[in-house]
Amino acid sequence: MVLEKGKNDHPTASERAAEMKPCPTGRGGACCSTCALGPCRLTGGWAAGVCGANLNTVAAREFARMVAAGAAAHSDHGRELAVILRELALGRAGDYRISDVDKLRRVAGLLGLEADGEVVEIALRVAEAVLSEYGRQEGTSAYLRRAPRQRRNVWIRTGITPRGIDREVVETLHRTVMGNDQHAEHLLDQALRTALASGWGGSMLTTDLTDILFGTPRPRLTFAGLGVLEEKQVNILVHGHEPLLAEMIVAAALDPELLSRARSLGADGINVAGICCTANELLARRGIPSAGSFPDQEPALATGTVEMMVVDVQCVFQSLAALAEKFHTIFVTTSPKAKIQGAIHREFHPNRALDLAKELVGGACDNFANRRDVRCPAEKRRLVAGYSHEFIETQTFGTWDMFGGTFQASLRHLNDSIIEGHIVGVAAVVGCESVRHPRGGPDGSVWPVVGELIRRNILVIVTGCAAISCGKNGHLDPKTLREACPDLAEFCAGAGIAPVLHLGSCVDNSRILTLLSGMVEAGGLGTDISDLPVAAACPEWVSEKALEIATYCAASGFSVFCGTPDPLAAAPGVTGIMAGKWPERFGGQLVFCDPAEIAGRMVAVIEAKRSSLGISLKGKPKPRTQESSVP
Repeated sequence: MVLEKGKNDHPTASERAAEMKPCPTGRGGACCSTCALGPCRLTGGWAAGVCGANLNTVAAREFARMVAAGAAAHSDHGRELAVILRELALGRAGDYRISDVDKLRRVAGLLGLEADGEVVEIALRVAEAVLSEYGRQEGTSAYLRRAPRQRRNVWIRTGITPRGIDREVVETLHRTVMGNDQHAEHLLDQALRTALASGWGGSMLTTDLTDILFGTPRPRLTFAGLGVLEEKQVNILVHGHEPLLAEMIVAAALDPELLSRARSLGADGINVAGICCTANELLARRGIPSAGSFPDQEPALATGTVEMMVVDVQCVFQSLAALAEKFHTIFVTTSPKAKIQGAIHREFHPNRALDLAKELVGGACDNFANRRDVRCPAEKRRLVAGYSHEFIETQTFGTWDMFGGTFQASLRHLNDSIIEGHIVGVAAVVGCESVRHPRGGPDGSVWPVVGELIRRNILVIVTGCAAISCGKNGHLDPKTLREACPDLAEFCAGAGIAPVLHLGSCVDNSRILTLLSGMVEAGGLGTDISDLPVAAACPEWVSEKALEIATYCAASGFSVFCGTPDPLAAAPGVTGIMAGKWPERFGGQLVFCDPAEIAGRMVAVIEAKRSSLGISLKGKPKPRTQESSVP
């Protein structure tokens, strides 16, 4: 119903995707546009471009550029947080505060810094060290020490140990200029190094800095779906990936004067909801509901209930400006890196962020009276979100050392549960939702994959738009899942977790790396991430960021299965390297396949890892029991 309202004079992304077919040459990696001799289409018998670059070189070069772009996006997000932490330490960050001092001290230690002293002094040291990490020219990224020793040895042996994120992104762009690096495997090695610089560097730092500033997530009960938009309240949607201004908008929406203003204009209150990964950030830390994921940004406006949409960076449709005008919504861009023609631009500055947030919330209140055709959807699902790796290690699987009298934050109980067969393995399902996907829309491909995995007693961790997709379809509701996977649900209820764990936004895939490293450290399942009964999937990738994530996961030692499209379909030599040589060199692989095959292939990998560890399932064990903490 909501989508149909976008027809007539303004088609939605779903409608445009149905009518506009993708370029078949570029879609499979057979088009080279890196210089003015082209674009060269390597089809119809042409085996090389004008410069002589062959198909494998062209495809590997384009893939490396996509990885570099994704790494730049995720890591630049973290740079903004580091700058704000520095400004906070210097007393120039307005209303921002440090929310998790313990994590600040832990991060200082991980960076090799003095962790004692005044909080602002530690914050300044951490901020300056992080900014230096971004520009590191020599040596290795400091956060690599968080990876298991065996994994670091693999990177050293294969020559892909990363330096600073900026250094690796620049080198990738240099290597992929016409007439430079023209060896497919060598290009892919640089893509791996760049991805690692983000996964174990920029992205991991981003996650930690966000926790320091806004708090380390804990599980919260909330909702997802367009039904979170309130018919009788002022609705403000925050959309994008950086929670900096969104956090202040949440605070402003609770301001008594603004609430009084909303009521004086006929509204019952002020409702803030999220789209995309800004939604995940607020979902995990504040319990703010999510209106939806990437494909839902236009349908949300088409409900006619949104007074204001405030966006920052990444995954924002340009079409929102025209659609907002049609449906009375005030559309506001805030990042100096992302202006959109037709939008109102109110640039974000940390020293006056709360003032800006109050101005925006006030403007949204004033716009409530301008609603026209309102169709408030009812669809929303209950969910639990906000599992940080710290919560999982301490609250779920941590134990008291009966002899030492101390509490041990460890994943040993998780490992034991896998060894004993209570859990078959762990699967990460991440990435985007696509309007172009063969099964896109409300049915999708993300939650069928998740459904099959939990049915096979595999604990699933989700992030990004894939996490929101699970939320919209009931896969983050422990009560719903008790019917879908009774055996796994019984164990998880006893352990105090859900069968599908929401770990945060797409940049928080770094939590997966930390979690897996903790499993290796806990012992019993091998000495490297590549030994663990683990696999990952990105069923509906859209953004270059998704390819960057998939690449650093493969380089970290586990198999990743991405759905269509296959950006390397025209270059079997390149896909052969990823699926054939990467497992031998790195212990992980990257495979593009039909989404219908993904769950089965993940299960096969996990069972093969169990067999290698000598823990093949020999019957269904009796679940452990303890008091549940899951809502």
